[in-house]
Amino acid sequence: MGILEKMRLDGKKGFVTGGARGIGKCVATALAEAGCDIAIVDMDIAEAEKSALAIREATGRDVFAICCDVTNPEDVNAMVDAVLARFSRIDVAFCNAGICVNAPAEEMTFDQWKKVLDVNLTGVFLTAQAAGKVMLRQGKGSIINTASMSGHIVNVPQPQCAYNASKAGVIQLTKSMAVEWATRGVRVNCISPGYIGTELITARADLVPLIEQWNSIAPMHRLGKPEELQSIVVYLAGDTSSFTTGSDFVIDGAFTSF
Repeated sequence: MGILEKMRLDGKKGFVTGGARGIGKCVATALAEAGCDIAIVDMDIAEAEKSALAIREATGRDVFAICCDVTNPEDVNAMVDAVLARFSRIDVAFCNAGICVNAPAEEMTFDQWKKVLDVNLTGVFLTAQAAGKVMLRQGKGSIINTASMSGHIVNVPQPQCAYNASKAGVIQLTKSMAVEWATRGVRVNCISPGYIGTELITARADLVPLIEQWNSIAPMHRLGKPEELQSIVVYLAGDTSSFTTGSDFVIDGAFTSF
């Protein structure tokens, strides 16, 4: 069997949080194309159902939508139960849901701070924990968390201390879970994307000046594409990455390299 066949995900089952659009939808599509059946998890159930239908029709995989608030433990447990009811197992969890609030540190409200930390860090913990419990019972599974290059640097010019702190937390959470579960068959890794040109970014006229400034600094002078994150997640989801755990993959066009 060649390496491309070995990287297939046929027979695997998983879920993607924040899967209705953007990076989540793009990665869910790639996982399905590689042979994985996928649950699209999102608060926006209407958009999640549209994305699930599109991916299902394009790939022929079993893809369905679930509404879930990743900050709510009961919601997360119910989501995992729904995935198990449909698939009987969970092999892949892409814990990706996230938000950003730009506000100067001295002006940021407690509610703003808490909302970002709740979604970006607690939400990743809850979904990874719930998936991990299933995978530990199975004796095997792969969890991939979405961190950010913002967990490594302080972005400029936008003030986003809560986002940066939350993503740094995701990186350390990933490493901690990976070490705890290393001998029990469950691998935990994260990706740290740079600025990615999703529709939610490129469609906003108010972000044009920021994008121009980011691109002027970036070594490649452009935003990344969501599709440029697909292959690393497919690799981490599959068995060819069996010795890869506790790693943070920075995909940022060398933005953090200087």
